[in-house]
Amino acid sequence: MSRYSLTPHPDHPPLGVRGVTVDLRMIDGGAMLLNYVVDGAETAVWPERTSAVRSDGLWRTTCFELFLMFDDEEHYVEFNFSPSSAWAAYAFDGYRDGMAELSRDLVPHVTRIRQGVEVDCDLGGLPHGELLMSLTAVIEEEGGRRSFWALAHPPGAPDFHHRDCFTARLPAPAQP
Repeated sequence: MSRYSLTPHPDHPPLGVRGVTVDLRMIDGGAMLLNYVVDGAETAVWPERTSAVRSDGLWRTTCFELFLMFDDEEHYVEFNFSPSSAWAAYAFDGYRDGMAELSRDLVPHVTRIRQGVEVDCDLGGLPHGELLMSLTAVIEEEGGRRSFWALAHPPGAPDFHHRDCFTARLPAPAQP
């Protein structure tokens, strides 16, 4: 298991949230288990539970994200996981270009836990090999204030799609 600590964007500091950590564990066959934990979760706004459906715009409130970039450092995928259990998955040809929905066969299982979410996500349909990775979160707090958390931030406005955010490596999954 690997643990990652996210940092808030300096121009959008949180009110009461003190930190966001992500525990990642790879499971045989290309699946991963992610635990996003919010320190100070009592000040966060948690979306109401819904059915586990694909939904756009999840980042407008508390949402947890995973970005994976392929060897060519152009193509990447984005996963959004809402505490409501809604999710989204997109593929991009390049930086914010050529966005398309990933296969509807891919359905991550998102479970709200006391201070965040647990996500079981099958990555078996993605290319094999080591991938560049970015872990991010948008945390809405009381009063509508949002903070933007990432492993690293590029200069300027929050931009989770920027290459500078991809600072971790996801090892190639073990093959059965």
